[in-house]
Amino acid sequence: MSPVTHQTIRLGRGKHSSKEHGACVMELASMLAGEQFSDHPQSVCPVIAAVLRAYNDWVDDERRQELYGYAAKVVGSRASTRIERARAKQMINWIAAPPRGRIRRLLLPGPRVIAPWPPYETLGTQAVRVLARRGHRELLACVDRLLEMGSGDVTSPCARPESAPSPRWPAHTLR
Repeated sequence: MSPVTHQTIRLGRGKHSSKEHGACVMELASMLAGEQFSDHPQSVCPVIAAVLRAYNDWVDDERRQELYGYAAKVVGSRASTRIERARAKQMINWIAAPPRGRIRRLLLPGPRVIAPWPPYETLGTQAVRVLARRGHRELLACVDRLLEMGSGDVTSPCARPESAPSPRWPAHTLR
């Protein structure tokens, strides 16, 4: 049997113990970056990684294979704390966009408390729940916008539709 490489590996759901057992999109990114096999590659922005990890596990197997290109795109996306926070704030805006005029709040599991700064894994999971309803291509377009934010562009067409009212957030949530 030939050795497993980034060209022969098949993307699968969940975390894998080694590349011989398959890989998720972030584990493939670690391979492409020449890093230790991990679903938390050091060269990838943790905000973007959280979205792609959640989507990798949510999407069907056929669409999951379309994430190969994103494994390569995200290598080298780790940026400054300022850019990382801007990406997280953008995700909060996407999640909080009120469907049909209602206000949504990002809640952590457990007591119903608004998080002062939610963990990126929570943001990723919530973003996939909200953005995946718009469709596969739309979710991937939003990941592309997050990547563009690292190049100085901090605006996004994936933000709440213009016709929807602005969500009301406690000041401490967006700092």
